[in-house]
Parts: sequence; C-alpha cells; structure tokens
Amino acid sequence: ADCHYTCHQECRSLIQLDCRRLDPRQSSSPESTLLPPYSLNVTQTVEEEKPEPPTIQEIKQKIEKYNAKVTNCLLMKLNEDGTYTGFIKVHLKLRRPVTVPAGIRPQSIYDALKEVNLADMTDKRTSFYLPLDAIKQLHISSTTTVSEVIRGLLKKFMVVDNPQKFALFKEMRKDGQVLFQKLPLTEYPLYLRLLAGPDTDVLSFVLKENETGEVEWDAFSIPELQNFLMILDKEEKDKIQQVQRKYEKFKQKLQQTLKEARGKPG
Repeated sequence: ADCHYTCHQECRSLIQLDCRRLDPRQSSSPESTLLPPYSLNVTQTVEEEKPEPPTIQEIKQKIEKYNAKVTNCLLMKLNEDGTYTGFIKVHLKLRRPVTVPAGIRPQSIYDALKEVNLADMTDKRTSFYLPLDAIKQLHISSTTTVSEVIRGLLKKFMVVDNPQKFALFKEMRKDGQVLFQKLPLTEYPLYLRLLAGPDTDVLSFVLKENETGEVEWDAFSIPELQNFLMILDKEEKDKIQQVQRKYEKFKQKLQQTLKEARGKPG
C-alpha cells in the first residue's frame, strides 16, 4: 500500500518490511498489508521448523538398529552422557595437487599417540597428487563437525593447505543417479551415518575441492595465492599438452593411412 512491494502469494508469510525506517512520515507499514496478524518473522519460523533433537532413548534405539546391520565389526557405541562414537569412511576425490612438507618421514604410531605435528618440523614444501579416490577411515564422535573432519583428514595426510580449500560432500544414489550435496561446516557426519545406516551405497562421504566462487581468497597468504597460480599454470600446460598429443596421434594415423594407400588402385 505504501511502497507497492510485490511478492508471490506463497512468499507472503516470509516477507518482513518496515518502510517507516525509510520514511518516518508514513503512518502505516506494508507489513500489515503483507502479513496476517499471527505471522512470525523468518528467523522465528525457521527455528520452529527445526526438528527436536532426539532423546537418549531414541539414539539408543537407532544405534541398536544400526549395529544389527553392521557386517565389519565397526559398531557405534553409546556413551552415558548421550554422545556416541563410530566410524565413517571418506573418499578423497581431489583433482588438484596438495601441499605437504618436503623430506618428512611417514607418521609413526608414537607420533600419532603423542599428537606430534610433523609438518611443523620444516618450512620446506612440495606438491603432489593424492591417489585417485583414496579412502580414509575415521573414528569420530557424534559431536565431531564437518569442519573438524576436514582438518583431521588434512592432518593425517600432512596436508598444509588451508582447510577452506576443501569441502565435505555426502554422496547419495537415487534412481540410478549419483547425487552430491555439500555439507555445512557445522553438520555432524556421524549422525548422518547413523540415520542412513552402514550401507555406503545409500550414503558415503567425499572430500573434494571447494568451489572457486565459494573460497574466501582474502583468508589466504601471499605465498598460498602464488602457489594457486603455479598450480593453475601447471594444469593449463598439462591440458595443452594433452590436446597437442591427441591431435599429433591423429595426424600420424592420417599420414600412415595416406602412405599405405599410395600406389593402390582407386
């Protein structure tokens, strides 16, 4: 009525406007036009739509149901405080090289128990490609977040790249299609595993590079940004060489065919 704001009918309950902030002379707000008297603001609506956290008894029942389907002894265990622990497998599908310390020996059991960070022992760095679709099994808690899983994976592989370069996805199969969904950093992977069951065909976790547009580049140092440029230059040169080799082989086949055809009738 005042500012002629237009919205879809189904969006009406989500709109909150207060034009009095724009023009104090206006005596009424379009809020009264768009919203019924009993409507709530968007934040309150979202909070009310969140499901209630499961009770300890519900968690216990879910864990018993989960463990009944486990075939590899990787059971979940419920603690007295209502938290629980279990295992998840993460597939590493990284297309770009990662940065690791140069000249560092592999981590030993002693280092793991003492939580020794071998990456801090040297400033030398090198880059290499992790094996395609490598799998890492993690023992985590129900309170472990996606952010902590990413950092834990990088630490196990001694990757010193900024964790913001990576994202954890859940992979699902539906109607013969493979679907990926990026998980928020505050999500709890073990709870998702509990809900889906132990079958990795139903749900699995994948570590991939973050989308370029979602990376906060200001958070990186100058050497890290320079390293990104070096990686991009290397990828570009590799692609150019692949195309050149492809057409060179095609050219050689054509020349060989023409050579064999010379002197033949027709």
